[in-house]
Amino acid sequence: MPTRNNLYFYYTSDPDLDYKLKPLFTLAKDNNFQVVDDPNDANIIVSVGGDGTFLQAVRQTGFRQDCLYTGITRSNESGLYCDFNMDNFDEMLHTIQHETMEVRRFPTINVQVNGESTFHCLNEVSIRSNIIKSIAVDVHIDDMLFETFRGDGLIVATPTGSTGYNKSTQGAVIDPKIPCFQVSEIASLNNNRYRTLGSSFVLNKNRTLTLDIIQDGNDYPIIGLDNEAYSIRNIQSLTVNLSDNVVKTVKLKNNSYWDRVKRTFL
Repeated sequence: MPTRNNLYFYYTSDPDLDYKLKPLFTLAKDNNFQVVDDPNDANIIVSVGGDGTFLQAVRQTGFRQDCLYTGITRSNESGLYCDFNMDNFDEMLHTIQHETMEVRRFPTINVQVNGESTFHCLNEVSIRSNIIKSIAVDVHIDDMLFETFRGDGLIVATPTGSTGYNKSTQGAVIDPKIPCFQVSEIASLNNNRYRTLGSSFVLNKNRTLTLDIIQDGNDYPIIGLDNEAYSIRNIQSLTVNLSDNVVKTVKLKNNSYWDRVKRTFL
């Protein structure tokens, strides 16, 4: 089992960043932390970059349940997942070592494709047309056909993912303490033939959402899982529900999720 002070840094290497990280590695070692090369040996995984890097750190290390994730932004970056900045790295070490840490638990969703492969998402899953043609989807809530959507696509977002792609489509921003997920439309087509709800809607943690793709020539849609795109042939259905897994992060004092939202958008 990894010890409490093992740190793994996830980042895209470049000469400028490598140079800036050297004193941080030294500071970590001087404070009795060990910097490891394998994320499986770490109990704290540190992403260096914005929210996109944080999402990749979580995804590439397998949504680990036995460790903490934390994010460090560069001087010119901000992020809703990242509490720390390159300039206050020592504050992060002090918090981990000497303070009673408050741990956030961010909900994730499970996405099953064609009843087979299962993926996890911290932000959202989106399905969009890959050709210049609208995509048609039968939307089921539990066992009930709710609507037939036709348009550019659909977004299913976690509460923390609600501030990203979902928000840009006029979806609501949701408190991450609410165990739920949200469905939002991308350019829905509404006329006498096609009719959708026309707004986002929120589903309880116990609901199951099934998106059945109507096979009308748009058989190669793009599936976005957080900030990665997957082109899977012959998509027939997506099944989405709230996962039992969470992503645990270190929380600074007086820096709630809504503090971050205010700082980012207002």
